[in-house]
Amino acid sequence: MTSVLARIPFSVLDRSRTREGRPAAEALRDTVEFARQAERLGYHRFWVAEHHGVPGVAGSAPTVLAAAVAAATATIRVGTGGVMLPNHQPLVVAEQFGVLESLFPGRIDMGLGRSVGFTPGVRRALGRDKDVAEDFEGQLAELLGWFRGTSPTGVRARPSDGLSVPPFVLAMGEGARIAARAGLPMVIGDLGDRERLRRGVDLYRALFRPSEWAAAPHVVVSGTIAVAATPERARELLVPEAWSMAYSRTHGTFPPLPPAGRVAELPMTEKERGFFEAGLTGRLAGTEEQVAHELETVVKETAADEVLVTTSTYDRDALLDSYRRLAVLTGREPSR
Repeated sequence: MTSVLARIPFSVLDRSRTREGRPAAEALRDTVEFARQAERLGYHRFWVAEHHGVPGVAGSAPTVLAAAVAAATATIRVGTGGVMLPNHQPLVVAEQFGVLESLFPGRIDMGLGRSVGFTPGVRRALGRDKDVAEDFEGQLAELLGWFRGTSPTGVRARPSDGLSVPPFVLAMGEGARIAARAGLPMVIGDLGDRERLRRGVDLYRALFRPSEWAAAPHVVVSGTIAVAATPERARELLVPEAWSMAYSRTHGTFPPLPPAGRVAELPMTEKERGFFEAGLTGRLAGTEEQVAHELETVVKETAADEVLVTTSTYDRDALLDSYRRLAVLTGREPSR
């Protein structure tokens, strides 16, 4: 553990990944149990994600899942990473978070993204298209207005009006500019391209305008981190997700996670192999000593205020062990 890593919070984003041969309901229950474990390990936040019509992801209703997580825990902050605002009316999102904050006061975060459905069919089913994401900045302003009670319609959002739910912007591309102009904390993830990561952080800080939500820039760096007893074992943790991502890039569908040992038996085209190998790079993976060194470098280069860990793998015990090792090396104090 180093002072650099001990001075900032570490948090968890779980995407409720499904696993081969197991039902989606089990993935959701695993997420809730994982949140309990993350709380015991001393993590600061536990966030869930939004995906629609994706075979490999069970988390399609993040505010519903966040409610289950918050009910099963006591102290850890709970939120979304994120609700994809273009898929929803801002009033409905405000109401959902208002209900969450009313039920679990002082523990709810509102992480917001600008992605739309994974495929054209999903976007049609949602009644959305990619053009909707172009007005994310306007949708964001409308959403925040519902909490301020400043809607021009005369309608008041209940029970959101007057509540304070910390908003975060997931900064993909233009997201850094939007977060800065709105004066909101930014979540940015690109550990595979440190130069691009630094450019995004620098742009955000340069354009940041203080707001009622944040007086100063707040940078949350997000990415995959795998910690194990050996570098080989840490790399093995990355294999299921890397294969699933490679398959999605070449087949247009995101499959459940396979066991790492089975991936070696799967046939891959040259193109798939390239995507697979790329998925194994740009991640922080290794022993405690190796990961601590890499993490220190990232935190120092970006002056990050927080780290959000997004690791997924088939072996749940190995995944929890990785998070346990990370908690210890970053100075968390796991409770019994």
